[in-house]
Amino acid sequence: MTHKRLFLFMMICLLAIGLYSSYSPKPVNAFTSQVIQHGATGEDVIELQARLQYVGFYKGKIDGVFGWGTYWALRNFQEEFGLDVDGLAGSETKQKLADASEYDEGFVKEQLRKGNEFTHYGGVDKSKQSKPKQNTDTNTETNENKGNETADENTNVEPTAANVPQGYSQNDIQLMANAVHGEARGEPYVGQVAVAAVILNRVESPTFPNTVSGVIFEPRAFTAVADGQIWLEPNETARKAVLDAINGWDPSGNALYYFNPNTATSDWIWSRPQIKKIGKHIYAK
Repeated sequence: MTHKRLFLFMMICLLAIGLYSSYSPKPVNAFTSQVIQHGATGEDVIELQARLQYVGFYKGKIDGVFGWGTYWALRNFQEEFGLDVDGLAGSETKQKLADASEYDEGFVKEQLRKGNEFTHYGGVDKSKQSKPKQNTDTNTETNENKGNETADENTNVEPTAANVPQGYSQNDIQLMANAVHGEARGEPYVGQVAVAAVILNRVESPTFPNTVSGVIFEPRAFTAVADGQIWLEPNETARKAVLDAINGWDPSGNALYYFNPNTATSDWIWSRPQIKKIGKHIYAK
């Protein structure tokens, strides 16, 4: 081998070693190698709850305690993402969760340190997901002493998960607005309301999951979830469309499905009884 060939060979080897050493799989942040299960506590559970909440499966308090709320949220996540449904966060489940979500460890740890009330939903401005913990005893006493006018003043900051008509939370509204924006932002307003109505119709149907997050994140259910547009910041029009649908407007005619006839390739969706067409979408039963 000539000196020139030897030099080229060595350069190729060094380049290959450099590329290999620079590669690393997506980190799973604070997760350790332990299997996380019901009854566990600590930082692994904090990350588990935060990630489950990021994708809309966990609505409870992020406190590092693996209770039944965390257990059922984890099972629902496993079912929706085609994993073994056992309520255990092993290596495969943790990696799938890491791939599907983000974890702002600094934000979460700061809120816990300060004792704030907070959430960790994806696609929601963090400034809207945290507030100082309220002293309910003080508020109650103040309300009793000063009457309804003062009570209104004390409650003018709406809790992150405050209930709205028909039991849908602010986080349900936000997630639906994300879905409507991702699926139908180019549609006429009535079409955006119709998409929101389909989501609600599925929640009420025994054929589909009975939660907003379950419906939206059901595998292959919505294009916006598959291509990531679910996490685009929704505009006020999308949110208004969601509220109109929650308050009873259903332009879809009680549809459970909709599709774009110009792009649909599934023979099955074409077999569904069609109700009407709004904008570019056909709505079906």
